[in-house]
Parts: sequence; structure tokens; C-alpha cells
Amino acid sequence: MIIDCHCHAGKGDGLTGPWDTSAPLHDYLRRAAAAGINRTVLFSAFHSNYAVANQEVARIVSSRPGRFFGFAFVHPVRDRGRVLKLVKIAVEQYGFVGIKVHRHDGLISREICAVARAFALPVLYDVGGEVSVCELLAQEYPDVNFIIPHLGSFADDWRAQLALIDHLVRHPNIYTDTAGVRRFDLLDQAVKRAGPGKILFGSDGPWLHPGVELAKIRALRLAHAQENLILAGNFLNLISSVRRGAARYRPLIVRTQLTGAYCT
Repeated sequence: MIIDCHCHAGKGDGLTGPWDTSAPLHDYLRRAAAAGINRTVLFSAFHSNYAVANQEVARIVSSRPGRFFGFAFVHPVRDRGRVLKLVKIAVEQYGFVGIKVHRHDGLISREICAVARAFALPVLYDVGGEVSVCELLAQEYPDVNFIIPHLGSFADDWRAQLALIDHLVRHPNIYTDTAGVRRFDLLDQAVKRAGPGKILFGSDGPWLHPGVELAKIRALRLAHAQENLILAGNFLNLISSVRRGAARYRPLIVRTQLTGAYCT
């Protein structure tokens, strides 16, 4: 099995670029099938209302439940105070298995981390190159698994990507994905230093070609068992303990190191 753990789907409601306009899957699915990719994790494009966007992704996931997984996209600022409600709907009604957060929207909050903990969900958090937050996440939420995509920087910031490798090595709950990583030697170094158990295959489809992104994993020339971890095993392990009902949720009202602002 090959699982692409990073793909957008549905319509955004902006017009600044593909990332907030539209993420059509027709060409992606054809390319993924040709590459032998069996399943894909979907989450929305950028949107001003992630409740609406998640609902659209849910319709796509439910149309082919054996083909897609879903992640709930949440906004750290606009969704403050309703993250639990959004994620509860996504998990219990839509069958989603993770949370997506992007630094472009805002810094990750304790509220999001606490909700992830309650449902035992992995959090895919695009840090936008600000990888130092991984130190705080690992210390404050050691029982929440965080996937930091693009090896820490879609902008090809090699300093951030190199720094993330250290976090992968030191922190058991920090993972990364391979989507859009252009500096192959850094990807190779991440696998050698942190081990294949900390890396997930992702394409950042539909805008990047899944077959091209998959070729990078093949180029690592790993043993079959190690390659299988990256292509599917690690992701399946991360979602194996997802709770369909939340454990006791304990919101905090503190001045948090993660955001520098008061939050619940």
C-alpha cells in the first residue's frame, strides 16, 4: 500500500493563488493511479470558513471511503473557542483521522493541541519555516503526534529543514513529510539520522505531481521494510489510536509560549 498523506481538495473562497482558489482532484487521481498510490489524505484549500470547507472535503471522502482519509482544517484565530466542536463533527460524523493547521493562518494554539489530545489525533502543522516551535510542542504535548510537512519549509529554506532534522532525532512525537522537499540530500540525511520511522510520504497534490514526489522516495534506495514505513506504515501507526469519542477535554486559560497570547 502507498498512502499520500498530504493532498488538498475542494474549493477555497479566495483568488490569490491556487492554494485558496481550487484544488481539483481529476488529474491528481489519474497521476496517482499511474504511480501506484492507493490511498490519499485530503484536507481543504485555504478558506475563510473551515466548517464549510471541511464539509466539502467530507463529501469527497465519503464518495470513495476506501480511497480517501480526511483531516479537519482549523484556523487558530478565527476558530478559537470552537475547535472542539469542529473536530468533534469531523471525527464523529465525517470519520476524519487528523487535524491540519497552517502557520499562514496563525500560530498553533493550546486549544488545538488539547483537542488533538482528546481524540488522539495527529496534527499536520505547516510551520512555515518556524521550526523552533517543535521544541515547545514536544515539551508541552509529548502525547500528541505532530507531522511537520515539507521537512519544515515549503519555501526551500535549508536552514529550517536542517534544524527540523534535529527535532526529528530528539523528539519521539515529531514527524515530517516529504511533500515538496527539493533538496534531496537533506531528505536523505533526515532518513539516515532520524530513521525511516519518522518520515511520511506526501505529495502536496493536486498542485505537485504525486508520481514525481514518489520518485524521491524510490531514489532513497531503502530496504523494502524501511520504504514501506514511509509509504504507509508510519501514517497507519499514527492514526491507529484515534478515538471516535473525545476523552475528557481540559481547556486551559494561560498565556502560552506557543502563541504569546491568552487562549483557551
